[in-house]
Amino acid sequence: MRAMPFPDGYTIESHLQEPRDLRRVPIHPDHWYPLAWSRELKPGKTLGTHFAGEPIVLFRTASGAVYALEDRCAHRQVPLHAGVVDGESLRCGYHGWTYDCSGQCVDVPYLGRERLPNGVRAYPCREAHGMIFVFPGNATLAEDRPLPVLDSVTDKAYKTRRFGQEVKCHYSFMHENLMDMNHQFLHRRQMGQMRARSLGRRRGENFIEVDYTFARMAGKQPAGEALVFGASKNRADPADQSVMTIRTQYPYQTLKIRSGDNSLLMDLWIIYVPLDAQQRTNRTFGLLSVRRPAVPFLLDAAWPLLVWFTERIFKEDRTIVELEQAAHDNQGADWNHEVFPVINELRDLLRECGARTVIPIREVSEV
Repeated sequence: MRAMPFPDGYTIESHLQEPRDLRRVPIHPDHWYPLAWSRELKPGKTLGTHFAGEPIVLFRTASGAVYALEDRCAHRQVPLHAGVVDGESLRCGYHGWTYDCSGQCVDVPYLGRERLPNGVRAYPCREAHGMIFVFPGNATLAEDRPLPVLDSVTDKAYKTRRFGQEVKCHYSFMHENLMDMNHQFLHRRQMGQMRARSLGRRRGENFIEVDYTFARMAGKQPAGEALVFGASKNRADPADQSVMTIRTQYPYQTLKIRSGDNSLLMDLWIIYVPLDAQQRTNRTFGLLSVRRPAVPFLLDAAWPLLVWFTERIFKEDRTIVELEQAAHDNQGADWNHEVFPVINELRDLLRECGARTVIPIREVSEV
């Protein structure tokens, strides 16, 4: 067995002087993160979830309210998601220890009330936009950190699709994949030959965004793309060009497409929530809103085609970022030679906004 070497030109000294490996930067917990779709948690039921290795149980009480607690009983440490919702409380399925929405133990059936033990941690929890958000960090900051504003989701002029899957990679790969539209070659089978042109970028506190236009070099416009952009036109006139703006507003990401007259055609909001302690698997939560055309019900009729098209695009993106993660793990470090200024600035932003600790990784070796 021998340890894998650094890439050409690297030394241990130079490597240590470089910025910390972004793939070992934990996501910062002091933000609101969706841990489940509202539809996943039925009244009177529990749902076991995770955030960066922390087990969290969600439960919906008899009144319909949703709460989040540490997913363990203080007694024998068994998961509380295996318990029973009792009115506005949650009972452990083992001995019936009961916890209220604040995590306080309020009943142990075989003890007197004066002898109740300590409870478990409770997390600030809110339900909005069809998602259940949890604040896994410093609870005293929760009131000052706003939930994301998703105007298009509540606007009847748009039809919204909720989607998401588990992806086996660090969240930073997902931010880079969406931000860097120079990877259109990956989608050549779905989109034809497209060329992206960066119009400029902007950087501010906790955000970076970039504008793009696109030109079709070869192939026909896919029907799924036409549902969003409209039928292809003569793009020589700037007034006819759609502009795509991608923004990372830590820790969320958005993609907006506007027509030449500045009408919002498509609005995507997405977040990548780490599940495991190594933060090598994340669950994506995405809301894709598309403006309804003038013809009534046209978008509804064509919606299955749009779903099929976007799923194929997402599948290609998921495959490639998982390959990036595998390469990083095999090499034991980030060997990327990035040349696109937007992505280098994005990486700096993710490092600055991430938690200051470092995710430990196992030693990488080869036979």
